[in-house]
Amino acid sequence: MSNATMTLIVLGVVAFFFVTELLPLAVTALAGAIACGVLGIIPMKMVFSGLSNSTVVLFAAMFVIGAAMFHTGLAQKVGTTVVKFTGTGENSLMFGTMLVAAVLSAFTSNTATTACLIPVVVGICAASNIPANRQLMPLAFAAGVGGTITLVGTPPNIIAAGAMKAANIEPFGFFEFAWIGVPITIAAMFYMMFVGKHLLPKGGAVSAKVDSEAAAEAKAGDTSATKQWLTGMTLISVVVVMALGIKAVPLHIAATIGALFLVVTKCIAEKDAYKGIDWVTIFLFAGMLPIATAMDKSGAGKMIADMVVSGMGDAPSPLLITAVLFALSATLTQFMSNTACTALLAPIGIGIAKGLGVSPAPVMMAIAIAASCAFATPVGTPPNTLVLGPGGYKFMDYMKAGSGLMLVCFIVSVIIIPMVWKFSAPIKYIDPSKAPVAAAKAAPAPAPVAPMAAPAK
Repeated sequence: MSNATMTLIVLGVVAFFFVTELLPLAVTALAGAIACGVLGIIPMKMVFSGLSNSTVVLFAAMFVIGAAMFHTGLAQKVGTTVVKFTGTGENSLMFGTMLVAAVLSAFTSNTATTACLIPVVVGICAASNIPANRQLMPLAFAAGVGGTITLVGTPPNIIAAGAMKAANIEPFGFFEFAWIGVPITIAAMFYMMFVGKHLLPKGGAVSAKVDSEAAAEAKAGDTSATKQWLTGMTLISVVVVMALGIKAVPLHIAATIGALFLVVTKCIAEKDAYKGIDWVTIFLFAGMLPIATAMDKSGAGKMIADMVVSGMGDAPSPLLITAVLFALSATLTQFMSNTACTALLAPIGIGIAKGLGVSPAPVMMAIAIAASCAFATPVGTPPNTLVLGPGGYKFMDYMKAGSGLMLVCFIVSVIIIPMVWKFSAPIKYIDPSKAPVAAAKAAPAPAPVAPMAAPAK
């Protein structure tokens, strides 16, 4: 049995457990990495190499900085101030709520953002005599879509970038996601204010009881003005360093310095810093990196790419394939982790793009963005689950309001992504000396049908 076939079998088993969640996601990912090593698909020394990956360090550090914002009360203060500034009318309150949620989620955990803002929004709704279920679902949707604006805003973004890096392709920059993240965030806000709100429950007696975890998160804040100031300046400093792209200070180093500073200055206690890290995401990401490498090295990614492309005709359009992968990613993410969804589809997307001789950037961007469009079910993403109880929502409420938003994101993405990331752009390799020779030859070919039929090397 070839390595490519064994890799696909491992991937299939991993996908089954991701969807069913019979095992914890992190356990499934690590088991898949171990299986790749035991079967000889990758060297044993690479099985746990993901734990030392710089992107893992970056993500953990940003989790700590995000947790400090909530424990110092800074996030709550920002949210309350902005929401009050926008007014208490239904549309103005929805605009303020979604704006705050989107901005905070761009740099911190969308789960923590939602947990923090739920009690704020519920309190304002009670004072303004506005049903909370008219505001909480837009809050959750904004937290989800706002994460698409930056590299660290949501796990799919960083996993897509990590997969590109593992394939020796120059990954997306920190704010590069904003080219599509900002437009779909704006589109989501207008959609919910003028269309989506008519698909929400009509109000009525909704319990004002806030989810206990969300309430605990919001009440855990330390209201010290000094700590709030230090936390805010630290976040701004880290973001500025990341945006400037200073080579001497890589992203993960800048984030780690910021996180350590907040712990040393007691803006967040050490134990709270550990609790603030989403360890499931960390281990899931670390476990899927070796599997992604196995997909690339064994030729399994190209094998899948060949099958997908051959099924779409002799000369498939890159735009069509991007649209299909967006739809597939958006569908899977409704019932499985967006992190796992991206980790599964990223190597496939890279393989398809290489097979067509086009840049993988637009394909990878579509997969990552679609994985964050988990609006149609209450289990698609943690923010959706958090507002389920406080908003008194039913499953069909998410289907009604969320399906339309998915369609909006799909249309905006299919239009904008190819405009920003050209299919015809040359593939930028991190180490040109390791770039495959076939990639350079495939670029000018308008319809590389023959190379796609060739067996993987």
